[in-house]
Amino acid sequence: MAVESSRPRSIRKVHLVAWILLVVAIVVVALVRIGDRTEGPSIKIVDREGRMRSVSLASIREMPAIARRGTYQNQYANWRDEGVYVGVLLRDLIGSEATYDAVRVAADDGYTVVIERARLEDPDYPVVLAFEMDGVSVPEWEDGYRIAVLPEDGSVSNEEFGVESAGSFWVKNVVRITLQ
Repeated sequence: MAVESSRPRSIRKVHLVAWILLVVAIVVVALVRIGDRTEGPSIKIVDREGRMRSVSLASIREMPAIARRGTYQNQYANWRDEGVYVGVLLRDLIGSEATYDAVRVAADDGYTVVIERARLEDPDYPVVLAFEMDGVSVPEWEDGYRIAVLPEDGSVSNEEFGVESAGSFWVKNVVRITLQ
């Protein structure tokens, strides 16, 4: 009478459990990545008390958007980055209940600009957080989230904006907006 070893059977069970765990892990990672794509990239908004909230592309797309042609002058008076921008008013993104005198906009490369509240509320020069240019949207748009100033005529010259470089306000790859 032959005695059946339990060892091969237990090894098969271990292999089966390992394969099942591997398949489950792959499915979980795939679902997490799909969820990330649905929400899209986000930016951080920090209030005066230091509380931070994250705003995703999906949330931004639910807000009323402006689509306008825009371009600006840089410090050498050259016109740059003409295109059709789509974005939400920065003041709407911040929220009407927020208390601030200015906002500091930070890019992923460390560049920052401070924009006074009066500029954010100027109806002649709407300041938007653009998420699309010429039909290419974040995250495929290499400029990422971008501050754009979009008057009805589409052009922001240094003279009319009253600055040395209107382009200094058009921050690319915005990652954080801090209320001051």
